[in-house]
Amino acid sequence: MNGLEHPFIFAVWHNRLLLLPSIFRRFLSPRHAAALISASRDGDLLAAIVERFGYGTIRGSSSRHGASALLQLAEVFAAGTHIVITPDGPRGPVYQLGQGIIFLAQKCQAEVVPASLEFSGCWRVKSWDRFIIPHPFATVRVIFGVPIRIAETQTPEEFEAERMRLQNAVMALVEER
Repeated sequence: MNGLEHPFIFAVWHNRLLLLPSIFRRFLSPRHAAALISASRDGDLLAAIVERFGYGTIRGSSSRHGASALLQLAEVFAAGTHIVITPDGPRGPVYQLGQGIIFLAQKCQAEVVPASLEFSGCWRVKSWDRFIIPHPFATVRVIFGVPIRIAETQTPEEFEAERMRLQNAVMALVEER
């Protein structure tokens, strides 16, 4: 995926993000990608890791600084930067795509690439999303779906249909629930 002609928004479920910075380093140049990370204390640790890999971070979520984060994401995207979002984070419910990614894709007229990480062996943390920690030396399978253009919507029903279409596309990549 190196040398992509235009930026994308990547959607990855929250419970699969642990190895994401190192995996994406193989596919996306760090100076051309940024991640949306919660403005919480937990997010501080993740932001430090992501930034250590050379990626940008934008802090915010549906529960904290969401509107300003969406504006920053749109600006970064317009400058040619790929965006990585965990659309069910930071609190879930697990595998339920939030509205923010739909708003952002519509505002930016961006394609969203569903993505997933699957592991040959892993532990599950007792958390809201059953966070995945791969076993040492586990095989990691990186799966990218077909880019999806989110349609403009006029009604709440049309918006919900687009949200469900994207949620189903990201879920289609998940093998181990």
